Amino acid sequence: MLEADDQHVVGADSAKSGLKTYLKMKPDVVLLDITLPDVSGFELLRRILKADPDAHVVMFSMNTDPTVVVRAIELGAKGYLAKNGDPRELSAAIKSVAKGEVYISPAIATSVAFDTANARAKPLSRLNKRELEIIRLLAKGRKIAEIADALDISYKTVANTTSLLKKKMNARSHSDLIRLAIEINV
Repeated sequence: MLEADDQHVVGADSAKSGLKTYLKMKPDVVLLDITLPDVSGFELLRRILKADPDAHVVMFSMNTDPTVVVRAIELGAKGYLAKNGDPRELSAAIKSVAKGEVYISPAIATSVAFDTANARAKPLSRLNKRELEIIRLLAKGRKIAEIADALDISYKTVANTTSLLKKKMNARSHSDLIRLAIEINV
């Protein structure tokens, strides 16, 4: 354990020990990497928030992909920082989140904002070839089983892909996804 002024830093080397340490110490802020040896940081974030919905978690990762950042925030992280970012941001993030605020480094926030704007302007630009095939067939009124047969893939693959498509296209339901597919005329 390190101490600096009124801050105490405690480390953990896995999700299992991280959760145990959190439950035992109830820190003001958790600094959590996405890449852990046993499960993902996202899973540990879920477990911490399940045990304590008021936990203040800052994700700290090399991954600055806007999709990953948004996922962390959607899962309940109160902040997101890049490990290769300005070291002064770490202190600022911890202090902000400890006060109940949120913090995303300016560079990451800019990236997320422009990625979101581009995705809204060109929703198909973020889709891979398989996703485009599936959404085109959905727009034609095909059911999941029919799409699976047409593309010679499993029903489960199509169902999983449509779930991902809903997230990528900000659709609230399967019907909403179909409506969006028809509107953008895929």
